[in-house]
Amino acid sequence: MANEWFETVEIARQRAQKRIPKSVYKALIAGSERGSTLDDNLAAYAELGFAPHVAGGFAQRDLSVHVLGQDLSMPVMISPTGVQAVHPDGEVAVARAAAARGTAVGLSSFGSKPIEEVTAVNSRVFFQIYWSGSREVIQQRLHRAKEAGAAGIILTLDWSFAYGRDWGSPQIPDRIDLKTMIKNFPEAVTSPRWVWNYAKTLRPPALSVPNMVGKGEKAPTFFEAYGEWMQTPPPSWEDVAWLRSQWDGPFMLKGIMRLDDARRAVDAGVSAISISNHGGNNIDGTPASIRALPVIADAVGDQVELLLDGGIRRGSDAVKAVALGAKAVMLGRAYLWGLAANGQAGVENVLDVMRNGFDSTLPGLGKQAASSLERSDVLIPEGFMRVLGDT
Repeated sequence: MANEWFETVEIARQRAQKRIPKSVYKALIAGSERGSTLDDNLAAYAELGFAPHVAGGFAQRDLSVHVLGQDLSMPVMISPTGVQAVHPDGEVAVARAAAARGTAVGLSSFGSKPIEEVTAVNSRVFFQIYWSGSREVIQQRLHRAKEAGAAGIILTLDWSFAYGRDWGSPQIPDRIDLKTMIKNFPEAVTSPRWVWNYAKTLRPPALSVPNMVGKGEKAPTFFEAYGEWMQTPPPSWEDVAWLRSQWDGPFMLKGIMRLDDARRAVDAGVSAISISNHGGNNIDGTPASIRALPVIADAVGDQVELLLDGGIRRGSDAVKAVALGAKAVMLGRAYLWGLAANGQAGVENVLDVMRNGFDSTLPGLGKQAASSLERSDVLIPEGFMRVLGDT
């Protein structure tokens, strides 16, 4: 059998592209409009540099962190992502991989596996919700998450579902039935391993979202749930404060890029903020999330925990984010490529790539622990940071 191990996230991406249908791969790439934000999320890390030492490093390093009430083996978490037609084990495989590597996982309310199955394999599950439906419906989702043992809540507000991509959007069916399978057969036949993985389960990919309804209820399709979200008026800051009051544990607000929004989030009582542009899937032209991190860290970093997602592809990227003020980073596309490349083992491989890259960077910076990183460890070029919102 060929060696399935890969040494970088880029190799995982290349393997994923070969192994899954073109439409599924395009859904993972996503982005919006001309892809400016998608590109900047990656380019920004290349602009940041290091000034390494040549002696005095530590032979043993400590990567552990305490964030969102959890002790993690490293400052890297799994970000919630929607329906995963990447592998039949989906979020359960991802959660197992995260547990095996000592870290936490975000589970999307648009995920394909019930929360009960995910919390059964990882005790560090953060349930992500959108402001969708009435307050009563949202409370029911919180109650189900609490009953299932979720460690915390992630409220995502940075998804605008921007229309149009210059490279084209994938055709996503409402459900997989015989008609759909026949229509997509020419595409699927080019991905025999992906087809075989699902064939072994005797079920086609599930495009339903079971966590949008009560436990045991019939799950709506992605587009049915998306329709509810589209018809729900956007939340106010009073709504955010109300939702925060309904949960007595860690509560993260995901999607902050502006200073004034960060301050309002603190006033609403959240315990953590994720600085994020939804992986370039929000309004195109939004700067890379790491460009906004230092300014937000200066403003509210002593009041709430800061996390960051967007563009993380290697351990040294995570080092830069932590040095600039994040307690931890959240992976999105990176772990999905690992899942597509080699299932649970592929996700574990991605987390190993992150850990090894983080660990190997610390000695050159003269640091023994992730918690000791500071801004002076990173070379920040003039004009790198972005100040968004009122100061």
